[in-house]
Amino acid sequence: MNGLGNEIVVLDLRGADVGVSADQARAIHRAKGLAFDQLMVLFDPRRAETAAFMRIYNNDGSEAEACGNGTRCVAYLLMRGTDRNDLKLETGAGVLDCRREGEFSFRVDMGEPRLAWSEIPLSHAVPDTRSVALPIEGHRDADLSAASVVNMGNPHAIFWVRDIAAHDLPAIGPLLEHHKMFPEKANISLAHVASRDHIRLRVWERGVGLTQACGSAACAALVAAVRDGLTEHKARVTLPGGDLTIEWRQADNHVLMTGPVELEHETSVEL
Repeated sequence: MNGLGNEIVVLDLRGADVGVSADQARAIHRAKGLAFDQLMVLFDPRRAETAAFMRIYNNDGSEAEACGNGTRCVAYLLMRGTDRNDLKLETGAGVLDCRREGEFSFRVDMGEPRLAWSEIPLSHAVPDTRSVALPIEGHRDADLSAASVVNMGNPHAIFWVRDIAAHDLPAIGPLLEHHKMFPEKANISLAHVASRDHIRLRVWERGVGLTQACGSAACAALVAAVRDGLTEHKARVTLPGGDLTIEWRQADNHVLMTGPVELEHETSVEL
C-alpha cells in the first residue's frame, strides 16, 4: 500500500504464532515488489477494545513507535468489506483511534504531542524546545536556523526555511538524524509556512531516508507552527506525495491526521 507515496507493507500475523525479527524485516524490504518505508506487522489484540496490536519497522530493520500513513493503510485493510467506520489500534506509542472519512480516506487520532526536552528525548535539558540549536559544522547548510522539536510518538526536528528545496536534505538529513542531541535519533523536516492554513514540508525519515510523505512529521510540523504562532490549529500540509489535513484539537490536545490510502497489490511471504 501507500499513503501519499509513503510506501507501506502490511503483514497480517493475527492468529499466527510467529513474529518478525529485524533481519526478516530487512529481507522483506529486499524482496521483489515489497520495498517499503515502513512495515506494519499486525498481531492479535492485547486489549479487548482494539482490533490488533501493531509493531512498526523501518526498512533498515529498526523499530518505529509511530507511522501515521501506515496506520491509515492498516485502518483501510481492517475496515475493508465491513460496515465499520472506526476502530482502535494498539501500538508501542499507545492506542490510536481510526475513523473512515471516505472510501480511501481515513483519520487517525495521533494523540497528544510531547514537548518537554526529556520526552523528545534530547540528550540534555534546553531552555525552550521551540528553538534548539543543532550545529552541523563544516557543511554549507550549517547556518540552518534552530529547530523546533516535538515528539509525536517518535522524535522530530523541524527547521523553518524560506524554500524547502533550497537545502541539500539528502546530505544533511543523516547528519541531523544522528546528531548527538538525539539519543534515539530523529526525523528531520524542512518546513515553510505558505499561509496561516498551509505548510510545505520535506522529510528525512529516521531509519528510512528521504520520503514522499511522513504523517507523524506533518503532525509535528503543525504543532511546531502553532507553538510559534505561525498557523492556526488546523492546516493543510503539502508533502512531495500530496496533502494531509492536520488539526491540533484544542478541546483535548490531540493531533488528528486525515489523508488518503492506496492499495497496490497483495501477496504472501514465508517467514
